[in-house]
Amino acid sequence: MGEGEFGIDAETMANIAKQLKRVVDSGVQVAIVVGGGNIWRGEAAESKGMDRATADYAGMLATMINALVLQDALEKEGVVTRSQSAIAVQAVAEPYIRRRAIRHLEKGRAVIFAAGMGSPYMTTDTAAALRAVEINAEVLLMAKNKVDGVYDSDPLTNAGAKKYDQLGYRDALNMRLEVMDSTALSLCMDNQLPIRVFDLQAPNSIERVIAGEPVGTLVHGDE
Repeated sequence: MGEGEFGIDAETMANIAKQLKRVVDSGVQVAIVVGGGNIWRGEAAESKGMDRATADYAGMLATMINALVLQDALEKEGVVTRSQSAIAVQAVAEPYIRRRAIRHLEKGRAVIFAAGMGSPYMTTDTAAALRAVEINAEVLLMAKNKVDGVYDSDPLTNAGAKKYDQLGYRDALNMRLEVMDSTALSLCMDNQLPIRVFDLQAPNSIERVIAGEPVGTLVHGDE
């Protein structure tokens, strides 16, 4: 949503697509899990009395919108892209099939995973961790909005917040740092999947992370 408070910012989407284009062209296999918070927030709807499961399903549909917009932006850059959904929406996306997703990646296509895990009460953080493990990803890149890593408190409200360059899984869990939800973090820990947390809005941030620059915070195996 860029600088806005809601919806989709065309310039931000184009910037993400251009970076991903260069990453894919470099030979790196890229799969993307999209959230839907720029369109719908289930927690907010639940707080106003909406049934939690229904609110979560609405959120899954919001991720589907983002997936289609990102797919369109990538295809405009010449990136062959496939969207796969955890809920049935055959008119606009393939169903999620692990072996098909891996095959798309092997063919140099970008793959977008939409609709989270297809179940309520499960976040897109958990979906990202699970899909990364399923497709044998080497690293999970967690893009944040104007936060350039993991801090001991919210840097947007606390100017004295301390940033971590590296962090162990257990430390992140024990200190209840807002890396991702605990289910997702535990899944990464159990499968020794490193997580790189970075600011999506920083210039060329995706490319810099892929190039191995020490951007953001690396969450990995405990020493």
